[in-house]
Amino acid sequence: MSESVLLKGGVVVTMDSTRRVIVDGAVGFEGGVLTFVGKSSEVGGASRFDKVVDVSGRFVMPGIVCAHTHLYGIALRGAALQIRPSSDFLENLQRVWWPLDEKMNNDDAYATALGACMELALNGTTTFADTYSAPLNPEGSLDAIAKAVNEVGIRGVISFEATERRSAEEGRRGLEENVRFLSKGGEGLAKGMISLHASFTISDDLIAKGVEAAKKHRAPLTIHVSEGPNDVYHNIERYGKRTVERLHDTGLLGPWAVLAHCVHLNKREIQLLAASGTHVAHNPMSNMLNAVGVMKLPEMLEAGVNVGLGNDGYVFDGFENMRAAFLIHRVDRRDPSILSPQTVVEMATVNAAKAYGLSDVGSLQVGKKADVIVVRPEVYATPLYGNVYGYLVNGIRGGDVEHVFVNGVHIVRNRRFTRLDKEKAESKVVETVEKLWQRLGHQPPEAVEPLKVK
Repeated sequence: MSESVLLKGGVVVTMDSTRRVIVDGAVGFEGGVLTFVGKSSEVGGASRFDKVVDVSGRFVMPGIVCAHTHLYGIALRGAALQIRPSSDFLENLQRVWWPLDEKMNNDDAYATALGACMELALNGTTTFADTYSAPLNPEGSLDAIAKAVNEVGIRGVISFEATERRSAEEGRRGLEENVRFLSKGGEGLAKGMISLHASFTISDDLIAKGVEAAKKHRAPLTIHVSEGPNDVYHNIERYGKRTVERLHDTGLLGPWAVLAHCVHLNKREIQLLAASGTHVAHNPMSNMLNAVGVMKLPEMLEAGVNVGLGNDGYVFDGFENMRAAFLIHRVDRRDPSILSPQTVVEMATVNAAKAYGLSDVGSLQVGKKADVIVVRPEVYATPLYGNVYGYLVNGIRGGDVEHVFVNGVHIVRNRRFTRLDKEKAESKVVETVEKLWQRLGHQPPEAVEPLKVK
């Protein structure tokens, strides 16, 4: 049950339309909805709140909104897989991700979602957009993920990644899983959307059916776009046009669409995104991991493209992803002024919410959902009221998040979950992932030849 709570005395980072930052501010909520955002001195009858919490020396801000993730990617953390090293992004898909996809079942979907949602929540993310892939076992997978989402208590926009990399039937089953989940209205805090893998693994027919389903159910549609150069080459060779041009011609672009990555785009493609109101999910840490390049973020922002920030299933700490976005474009352009800290925080909150049509989260404003996080720097060495956005981007990490409220429910209190047994959940996750590793050909440490020191 949600409480009537007043958080009082902190530095409130509203992310509202004027980007108000309120020193000695207060945030109050009742029935899961924000009822007060302003100066502590203006609260008046604080007695109407069941609980008043002193948050002096802390930031109070909207929960982070992750624009793109793969919850099941957590299963690859530390995995010693028997594979040949990849030389490029496509080989990484073929040797790592696609074999993982083909071994996943609904138990794995639940366990990996549970582990990832716990990590997201502890690091201050209250809403995420996820695409899951298990082409051999699509049916019922979104129910398994939704179960984990609701147990942790954060919001998820979840989907199954339809692909035709092996057959058209595979794509049909994937799309039907999305439609099935959307048709029942989601489940609790988990809502559905349409997901297509990437233009180099799907036909024009599947694109058309995906767009039709998204419009019918008034749901977002997401797709990976030009993450690596192979996507561009595929479309030029087969269709005589670049990736975004093909998506434009097939009717996918529009305010309902969120294109993940968009690393290898030219000026014409960026203009098409801007003109159509299409959104982009930027994943800088994953792009570095896969060595695919740096997207043209400054050009996109200048053109008016709405860009949110995601993690692509790699690092589930939203503050680390903010910092990576802030730094990678500086070094790429050799320009220390190319991107402001405020812009990065916007990408991780209001921009990401806008991308998925979530008008009631992403900022602290009266009438919006009470998705709020309270953050205290590990070492409180300087005042918080100076360059607030610079502090958040350069001086905060997920481990600094003390409290997390979703729908007004206190799901993390002093870095401990209030709705689930973390240790019990961890045990279940590790047990399930260990079995998954065995199916993947994981090599246990004792089987690895010891390092010979000369």
